[in-house]
Amino acid sequence: MPEIFTIELSDAEVKALHYVAIDADSWIQNAVHERCRMAIEELVADDIKSKLDAGLSISGTKDEMVLTSTLPSAQERHDAIMAQIANGPPGV
Repeated sequence: MPEIFTIELSDAEVKALHYVAIDADSWIQNAVHERCRMAIEELVADDIKSKLDAGLSISGTKDEMVLTSTLPSAQERHDAIMAQIANGPPGV
């Protein structure tokens, strides 16, 4: 289900963005869509590698592969790193 995100910029940020972009909304849309495209490519590559390593077949569209991915989110990875830091180095 599509989500809508809202961004709030200060007056200085708006002025700075207009310095580098003729159409701020188009620039923001393009930046987000491009980063999502890159993440999709990473997730698909990881999914393909995992399936090949496990001897499984590869099927589905890129979107289907991303939607069924079990790779941890950025928040989950962050939480795991913070837990490791809180627990200190191994053997201490």
